[in-house]
Amino acid sequence: MTSPDSGVPRLVIAAPSSGSGKTTVATGLMAALAGRGLAVSPHKVGPDYIDPGYHALATGRVGRNLDAYLCGPELIGPLFLHGARGCDIAVVEGVMGLYDGAAGEGELASTAQVAKLLRAPVVLVVDASAQSRSVAALVHGFVSWDPEVRVGGVILNKVASDRHEGLLREAVDSVGVPVLGVLRRAPQVDVPARHLGLVPVAEQRGAAVDAVDAMAAQVAGGCDLEALVGLARAAGPLPGGSAPWAPWPVPTHHPSRSDEKSTPRVAVAGGAAFTFSYAEHTELLAAAGAEVVTFDPLRDEELPEGTAGLVLGGGFPEVYASELSANEPLRKAVAELALSGAPVAAECAGLLYLCRELDGLPMCGVLDASARMSERLTLGYRDAVAVSDSALAVAGTRMRGHEFHRTVVEPGAGAAPAYGMRAPERRVEGFVERGVHASYLHTHWASEPGVARRFVERCRTS
Repeated sequence: MTSPDSGVPRLVIAAPSSGSGKTTVATGLMAALAGRGLAVSPHKVGPDYIDPGYHALATGRVGRNLDAYLCGPELIGPLFLHGARGCDIAVVEGVMGLYDGAAGEGELASTAQVAKLLRAPVVLVVDASAQSRSVAALVHGFVSWDPEVRVGGVILNKVASDRHEGLLREAVDSVGVPVLGVLRRAPQVDVPARHLGLVPVAEQRGAAVDAVDAMAAQVAGGCDLEALVGLARAAGPLPGGSAPWAPWPVPTHHPSRSDEKSTPRVAVAGGAAFTFSYAEHTELLAAAGAEVVTFDPLRDEELPEGTAGLVLGGGFPEVYASELSANEPLRKAVAELALSGAPVAAECAGLLYLCRELDGLPMCGVLDASARMSERLTLGYRDAVAVSDSALAVAGTRMRGHEFHRTVVEPGAGAAPAYGMRAPERRVEGFVERGVHASYLHTHWASEPGVARRFVERCRTS
């Protein structure tokens, strides 16, 4: 193992564009290295929740996100070191094309920016299915575009034949970049997808295990693992001053309060319908003094005993609307908790679950609003400010977030908005009512740890 001070061996798996095979290569490489006995730290650039689930399956460790928009560039190194603590090597899967980031924000939140912040070598995965000698121009362009980005090698994906491989290798050799792997077309590694991307691991674990095994076999058979590990070890130390991120220490015990109030129980929705969450959220809740308990709204008919606060993250409630609606005892329990004034934090899927109905099916009825599927995809980073005091934040708190949904919520009356969006367009969004804070906005609490601290304190006092 390598200490954080000397620099964790690390690689960034990037591509010229989405659909080139980053997830296949990154996940397969993680699994192949783990299969050799290495402790592999998995990371994903950007806000994506689904790919880290496959990374976790490949490595046996929590998949963690590195998002310079949500968390700020200054937290990329610390969050990376937090996840990579005690590991032999780290593999970071990029997002979109290597130089694509937040719209209108230059390199912010791009794979290239994260690679530079980590001083990590980049392996470029190129979909070579429809080119031969032209691959040299493509690779040359990506290598030379930003001299601070070190492209240490190329993996050629979707190669058709030995002859095709020969032409591609000759072209890339002319650029002076080593070919570290060649992968043939392999439909067996395809992972089921739907309207918002890959199907999460929690919904199809058997198929996901098979897919990860196939990815590992393909990468192990087609890539030079020793050369990839050697490149990762050449990353060197991280920028000076980087130290692992950590939530604040557990608060001092309050002797005047009962143990139940001092350590409130926070129920966090899980299971197949609620798969979107960042590991740091539960870590922050626990560090703030909460007992975090997971429950499954598809199967559990009651909230965990003694629940003082509720966190409903993102996921796919629209896919499971009938099952969620059929669990009437839990819907009533959630409504009773919310009506009591207990803190409830809901993001996207959680927002839909709290509505009166979703596609005509009864939900919890906490919010005077109805939700339905839409043909339009709402996607992108958001610069927001809290406009109402809530269990999560005081009015005026700036929050950066991300929207990703194909649903529309039509509000009724009574609730105050949660956020005022500053960019890309000005509007108000979400609901604050009693202890409920519900919004489409996905946020990363590591950027504003006071959110978790305030939520737990409200759980103590509500």
